[in-house]
Amino acid sequence: MKKIPIRTKSFSRLVEGNYYFVDKTLMIKEFLDRGTDVTLITRPRRFGKTINMSMMAEFFDITKDSKEIFKGTKIMETPYVAEINQYLTIFISFANAKRDKETVVSTIRTQIQNQWDKYDFVFENLKGFKKTNHERLYEVLADNNKNNLKGIDDAISFLMEIMEDYYGKEVMVFIDEYDTPFVEAHTGGFYDEVRGGLAGLLHNSLKTSTSLKYAMLTGIQRVAKENIFSDLNNLDVYTVIDNDYSEYFGFSIE
Repeated sequence: MKKIPIRTKSFSRLVEGNYYFVDKTLMIKEFLDRGTDVTLITRPRRFGKTINMSMMAEFFDITKDSKEIFKGTKIMETPYVAEINQYLTIFISFANAKRDKETVVSTIRTQIQNQWDKYDFVFENLKGFKKTNHERLYEVLADNNKNNLKGIDDAISFLMEIMEDYYGKEVMVFIDEYDTPFVEAHTGGFYDEVRGGLAGLLHNSLKTSTSLKYAMLTGIQRVAKENIFSDLNNLDVYTVIDNDYSEYFGFSIE
């Protein structure tokens, strides 16, 4: 008997745990068809943003074998089945970057650390300045007592660069709840202490990185384009009033 998912945020767990779910896998097709450098989708809470981002990352991630997880879904009935597990993929969630500054900073750093650990093998044979930069950034990320985001601007973009060097492929980036740290910092009165490092991190990975294939961000507010990286001219924003991607979030007739 199938179970009703409550607070389940992982697409693979929905399938493997025999939960009820609505098949929204054709969102993958729309994402590839559009070919937008950076896509920002804003929706209120409880609209399925995290599950969808987990689904996207699960489908594309080159380090996984997800055929069984997607077996029987709509995307597997299309030519896009050939794209499964073919892309370098970074998946980060800032959903837990809440409350005080210590928690916000720690969550951001931990999410980046997890991606560095996942792809630690790509760093094994670095030489010259790439080795030096790796050591510098590793030291910054490893200092969990450091209660700020100084020095992390290149932490994702450098990982992307080395991933591309290793695999010869560009990188997909998925960032869930990208705006949560900014909202929490504004509410908590430490916005200026977080904005610079986090905005630099996002800018360098989504705007100036030459290793980016496509990126998708989700959040509640449309603040990125106007306030955080105003020069991000490769960003397409889809809000709750837009038809694009609308069938994949919230309720449907299915």
